Amino acid sequence: METNEKPKKLALNVVSSKEHKGFGAGALDLSGLSSVMIDGDEAYIDLGAIHAKSKIERGIKFSTNKDDVPNGRKCWIVWVNVGRGEDGPFYSGVAACEMLVDSEARRGWKILADHVNKMDYALKGRVILDGLSDTEKAALKRVLVEHNAEWWERSGDALKQGLA
Repeated sequence: METNEKPKKLALNVVSSKEHKGFGAGALDLSGLSSVMIDGDEAYIDLGAIHAKSKIERGIKFSTNKDDVPNGRKCWIVWVNVGRGEDGPFYSGVAACEMLVDSEARRGWKILADHVNKMDYALKGRVILDGLSDTEKAALKRVLVEHNAEWWERSGDALKQGLA
């Protein structure tokens, strides 16, 4: 007896606000996650970073060895999670990840595990801004406030003090 039914494929389900039960339950909710790129004193939202396809990352071959990128400039991906409180949305988690990029040589350095862990920390509402210079912090704050000043006002003291 043959059947034309194909077996269910295992996949990582990304779900939004719907409650999900059964096969694939417990998957991540990335609906509130965004990414801000910091390149020098410029910061901007680039959602392509979620799939390692930000403007900065496109066309770059990444290595886990810093020595492979001797002329790399420091850039940051900052994972930003938007949570929802009683008063409305706010920036609930923010975590910065360093990388080096040499656009001319098309080479870069980053530690993927660090990027994944920092994304997870942002999703869990942590604020990790280690390594950002005062200029980079000011650029990040400017993007967050310009994007939505109300969300900034409702955000926690850890973020506001971290970017002061």
